Amino acid sequence: MASPTGEAEGMTVKDRLKAALETSCHAVMGGPIGVPSGRNPHFARIADFCIRHSWLIIVATVLLGTGAADYVTQHFALNTDTGNLISPHLAWRKRDLAYQTAFPQQAQSILAVVTAPTPEFSSAAAKTLTDRLSPQSTFFRSVEAASSGEFFTRNGLLYLSQNDLAARMTKLSEAAPVIKTLVSDPSLRGLAQTFILGLLGERTGRYSLDAMTRPLNTLADTIESVLAGRETTFSWQVFVNGAPAKPEDLTSLIDIWPVLNYRAVEPGQTATAAVRKTVKDAGLNSAYDATVRLTGAVPLLDQQFATLRQGVGFNSAITGAIILIVLWLALRSVRIVLAVVITILAGLVVSTALGLLLVGSFNPISVAFAVLFVGLGADFAIQFSVRYRAQRHELGDLKPSLIGAAGQIGVPLRLAALAAAAGFLSFVATSYRGVAELGLIAGCGMVVAYIASVTLLPALLWSFDPPGEPEPLGFRVLAGADRFLQRHRRSIVVATSVIVLLGLPFLFRLHFNFDPNSLQDPSSEAVVTLRQLNSDPRVVFNGAEVLTSPADAEAVANQLSGLPEVAGIRNLDSFIPDDQQEKLKLIANAAAVLDPALKANQEPTASDSEDVAALKRAAKDLRVIASQAAGSGQDAAHRLAKDLDALADGTAPLRQRVAATFLRPLQIDLQEISQSLHPQPITRLDLPTELVGAWTARNGLIRTEIVPKGDASDSKTLQRFARAVLAVQPTATGEAIEIYEWGRTVRIAFAEAIALALCSIAILLWLVLQRVGDVLVTLIPLLVAGAATLEICGLTGFSLDYSNIIALPALLGVGVAFKIYYVMAWRGGEANFLQSALTRAVFFSALMTATAFGSLWFSGHPAFASMGKLLALSLACTLASAALFQPALMGPPRESKSPAQPKN
Repeated sequence: MASPTGEAEGMTVKDRLKAALETSCHAVMGGPIGVPSGRNPHFARIADFCIRHSWLIIVATVLLGTGAADYVTQHFALNTDTGNLISPHLAWRKRDLAYQTAFPQQAQSILAVVTAPTPEFSSAAAKTLTDRLSPQSTFFRSVEAASSGEFFTRNGLLYLSQNDLAARMTKLSEAAPVIKTLVSDPSLRGLAQTFILGLLGERTGRYSLDAMTRPLNTLADTIESVLAGRETTFSWQVFVNGAPAKPEDLTSLIDIWPVLNYRAVEPGQTATAAVRKTVKDAGLNSAYDATVRLTGAVPLLDQQFATLRQGVGFNSAITGAIILIVLWLALRSVRIVLAVVITILAGLVVSTALGLLLVGSFNPISVAFAVLFVGLGADFAIQFSVRYRAQRHELGDLKPSLIGAAGQIGVPLRLAALAAAAGFLSFVATSYRGVAELGLIAGCGMVVAYIASVTLLPALLWSFDPPGEPEPLGFRVLAGADRFLQRHRRSIVVATSVIVLLGLPFLFRLHFNFDPNSLQDPSSEAVVTLRQLNSDPRVVFNGAEVLTSPADAEAVANQLSGLPEVAGIRNLDSFIPDDQQEKLKLIANAAAVLDPALKANQEPTASDSEDVAALKRAAKDLRVIASQAAGSGQDAAHRLAKDLDALADGTAPLRQRVAATFLRPLQIDLQEISQSLHPQPITRLDLPTELVGAWTARNGLIRTEIVPKGDASDSKTLQRFARAVLAVQPTATGEAIEIYEWGRTVRIAFAEAIALALCSIAILLWLVLQRVGDVLVTLIPLLVAGAATLEICGLTGFSLDYSNIIALPALLGVGVAFKIYYVMAWRGGEANFLQSALTRAVFFSALMTATAFGSLWFSGHPAFASMGKLLALSLACTLASAALFQPALMGPPRESKSPAQPKN
């Protein structure tokens, strides 16, 4: 007899691997792994032990569950930083993290969008809000008015083109007499005098009355609106420019760098609440008719989790009720249902504690593990319970039925659990940390669910003593379908293969969308505001960033600006105006005319009677001029004269409202004009500290911002832009690069993980089944289900994204389990699958899984709803493949069932 040492030396690598696997499985799960079919004495003994010591098992479970629940309560954490979903060791992630470290305010910002009816009110409201937010250091690290504030108010004229500046200075210089009148007499009397001054040009022949049609009608529109009792605003900027305000003229932007709390479900909730409270306390709506909306990285992230929480309680209650209904339909016994529910809940609590122990905190993807556990882990409990019911019908007594069920289902359950765990654990080695952590937790959860199903569940069933089973299980009505499958199995295999092969071209239409903004609630404030800003030239969407030394910045800018995919380049030098000397001369010449007007001494405040008299005089002058002309100018003059008379004949409060409508924006404009007439030459040293800090890192590197050409929200445009920039500057980062590289990383990670999962599952099946043919009839239906799922996605235009793509490992988990059950039954001599108890168990297990996944489908969160849809689709394809295609592929069993062996 050979010695053990000699045997070990003579073993092949296959034998050693098999022996090691058998030893570990025997130690962990009870019994050798290579028992292909029939009753397994090891599992029968485990069930017998659990029955004889049922209260010990139950008490131990209660203690373990209580400890696990306490651990979860004490250590539960949700890390909502989506940046942690990808490994930080990738080259592009290192660049991204380095950029975020250098400019944290760029990636952790709130953009407050202040909108008002006039440019004056928009800028005034933004200034008020900025001044009130800046001192609140508890909530905000910094608050800056984007492209505005004191520096840009003083020097803003230098950033105009020379032609635009010349035209503006000419207009302002010509308006000096009007400005002087309004400065010296800011009342209705002064306004009436400016109307008369405006008519001097017509009297001296400088322009015709028809040329004044638009300004006359604008004044009339405003007065008539106030007379009608409507909320009315007036803009002198629009009045002077002679053109409607652009959307960006009515919108002011404030960059807010908040203090974030990533331990909270919404990291920026406290900061955004502080902004909204400040807006309310400042009375911006009543003072300026201004609205403030929040968008940017922080509100978009917070909105995702706020949407996720909406309706959670109601949806969970509905899902729980449906799950109980499904269990009742499958098991037909309150006691069995109660045992299964307790088993699932105990496994869920223990798995949650184990997950926290392994990864420290859940991420936005791994938090979906609970749904996967309920959907997939419950399969083991249902399989055991249905097999027990079948045995109870055959044997009658409770104990033999439990032991017999354990002996029959133990090996298939163990193999299914190992295969499902292998599928999930294959993602642990990938760079997609979000799914890697999900895979680790779900893989361990499958083992926990399996152990609970073969230990706790038999103990509970023995303690609850459910009634007997008078009727056989299975679907007898499907006997005809079984016969059809047997007679036409070759045709079914060929037809399925042809359909799947014909659908392969649709895989080329499969779209991967990894833009995080596409998974936002499209009706949320943050998303709607972001889209409205898409055409704002001040805001760059999905741009790229390059960090360089100051000496290299110009060369990099020149290199990138030549790319056809690039619309423009911005860096710190972009804030140094060109042609400054010529512009300063134009401004100085205008200041020489305007300064005396802006500093004119104020006259005594006009009384209401003086206002009335001035309005009457202006109306009279208008009629005199109108009587000497014809055309649209005459009509406009008569209209305004009539309105001035009506205002003069009205009440004093009415006149005060008209005066405020014209004079409030005037004060804002006059103050800004006064501040803007004395700029200084600008060099890098003259730029404000906040602006320099937004473009220069502490280590001296400066950032160059690359603006994409075209619609950067379009994935193809974004990919072309990202590839073009990276080809020239491989160190580039920024939103466009991040989205592009994120998508590439996720695709590579899933390709690697699925290949590893299939290989590991194939090896596991081969070690157990020991027949290549049996391995193939297990894996081929799984591949068919996966191909069909992706082909349908390509055909219907359903996009894969960074969240719903986790349906693929879920498909592996549930798909492998279902197919193993059929293969093991087939190896045991089963032929009529559709009418068997096995199909009953698989059907209701799939229905249970569909219910759990459906809770995601009906989530208010678009990402989780998308995940639920793809999970449901993959489940439907998996079930069809397991119940219809796989039996046809397997054909008749190699051996018939022994007459003594109970039927399913």
